[in-house]
Amino acid sequence: MKHDFDVIVVGGGHAGADAAHAAARMGAATALVTLRANDLGVMSCNPAIGGLGKGHLVREIDALDGLMGRVADAAGIQFRLLNRKKGPAVQGPRAQADRKLYRQAMGAAIADTPGLRVIEAEVSGLLLEGTTVNGVLLGDGSELHASAVVLTTGTFLRGTIHIGDKSYPGGRMGAERSQLLADQLASLSLPLGRLKTGTPPRLDGRTINWEGLEDQPGDESPTLFSFLSDAPKARQVSCGITYTNPQTHQIITENLHRSAMYGGHIEGVGPRYCPSIEDKVTRFSTKDSHQIFLEPEGLDDPTIYPNGISTSLPENVQEAYVRSIVGLEQVKILQPGYAIEYDYIDPRALTSSLELRALSNLFLAGQINGTTGYEEAAAQGLVAGLNAAHRAQEKDPITFSRAESYIGVMIDDLTTQGVAEPYRMFTSRAEFRLSLRADNADQRLTPIGIALGCVGEERTRAFNTKTEALMDAQSTLSSLEFTSRELSSLGVRVNSDGPRRNGLEALGLPDASMAKLQESASELSNIAPSIATQVERDALYQNYIARQEQDVAALERDENRKIPGDFSYDALQGLSNELKAKLNAARPASLGQAARIGGMTPAALGLILAHLRRAEKRKVS
Repeated sequence: MKHDFDVIVVGGGHAGADAAHAAARMGAATALVTLRANDLGVMSCNPAIGGLGKGHLVREIDALDGLMGRVADAAGIQFRLLNRKKGPAVQGPRAQADRKLYRQAMGAAIADTPGLRVIEAEVSGLLLEGTTVNGVLLGDGSELHASAVVLTTGTFLRGTIHIGDKSYPGGRMGAERSQLLADQLASLSLPLGRLKTGTPPRLDGRTINWEGLEDQPGDESPTLFSFLSDAPKARQVSCGITYTNPQTHQIITENLHRSAMYGGHIEGVGPRYCPSIEDKVTRFSTKDSHQIFLEPEGLDDPTIYPNGISTSLPENVQEAYVRSIVGLEQVKILQPGYAIEYDYIDPRALTSSLELRALSNLFLAGQINGTTGYEEAAAQGLVAGLNAAHRAQEKDPITFSRAESYIGVMIDDLTTQGVAEPYRMFTSRAEFRLSLRADNADQRLTPIGIALGCVGEERTRAFNTKTEALMDAQSTLSSLEFTSRELSSLGVRVNSDGPRRNGLEALGLPDASMAKLQESASELSNIAPSIATQVERDALYQNYIARQEQDVAALERDENRKIPGDFSYDALQGLSNELKAKLNAARPASLGQAARIGGMTPAALGLILAHLRRAEKRKVS
């Protein structure tokens, strides 16, 4: 069969954009099919990128030469590093973005991608030959053929918008849903479910009384997403902070029965970690207030996104409770908040390359896999795009492990555990987060991307230059010796009668820093500040990571160790009751399967492994 393209990507959201860009970077002739080309990269919910866990994903996308990080840097109007007072392993970069600038930067990046063509059309179905997908059917009846197809349908599959007791079809506010494609997927007996997400009312910032509200500026020294960026491009702004109050809560409580969710109009499950204001008031009834971040949607746009009060209450109730909040007494609502319910496919039906097992050549990415968030979508899009290109080129699948990336953590979670609610990335999901830091994403993943062929010349040159500088700095540090007395005099916490240490060993000590060592060693004065910071962080975690790598190696050796069907988890002392219940319900057949049960820890796996080994020794004796 003649193919029009190697890869077809359906949908131009965050998953679709990075999927199409990734496939084209791999040399695949790629089509991105979307209803409106001007909507590429639309931020349909909050105007922000990154955060805890999410920021790690964006850094990893960038390390593999994806789009989201550099586009966010081009559109960022406020940059903040979350958890700045904690260790680098759990710090997460976040940026408030100008919606228009983000959309423009994404559109320009897609237009500048060789081998990528954008087609404005509706995809009404998949072209099937048995259980093999070989293209898509367009709304006008025409066909596009390809070796691989990537579906990134977001909230559009049978999307339904709910505001109070009113419901109507829509993929998001002002956009039609995808009904024909959803009907076809349902007819194929795929494991479909329903999820929901929500959004707050949009406010007119010109009608907000900003006097007396808390001001939240960005960081003085912004932490950007892309390893190729050195400074923000857009003017930087502050956000405001206000709070709900008992009057707000009373209005919401009295009208709970009118909420789409609490009124029984929604069957889908919402994200536990991004609850609606109705959820907050109900679940945290003892709290008198909840924080609201008033986030500008653009430099030349008066619209304000009130982060923290998403809702599906009727419009008149939304106006009443919003106007009960300090600073919002006279505010004008530009667009009501709403809940949206949509179809997803159980991600346990996917391989680790994000290919649907039941339909070969079909890859899925984004909210269709049960996730929530732009960052999770784009990361999946990257993986699906790379693998779709490899499928077209008849090459082996590309997978990422939990030990090397948050991308690997997410995909492994999805494909082995499935979802009971929209999946959101957190640093706590990564067993090896000390080595999976946002700051070292390029050191972990860019060499992999170079080997795959998805990293361009500019990033390769920049990475090689940085790697050479890091190696030179580490070599210089290793050649230097510091006495304990000398280190103590520099303010490093160390026994003054202790042994001599080289510079790298000294950097791993409490309170040590490159700045302190530079006071004593002029050889370190020429190291660039960014390189000094990276070497400092690598040295800080060196000993921990060495032990962690041993744990990774041990777990990989025991990945396929079988667990008997009658194994008694209840007999294991030190195992939490929650984990015992999960293990008894799942009955994993191997240690590897047990490792992927939600909430499993290396310590708990160690207990199971030790018990298995003792049982094996008893059998031998």
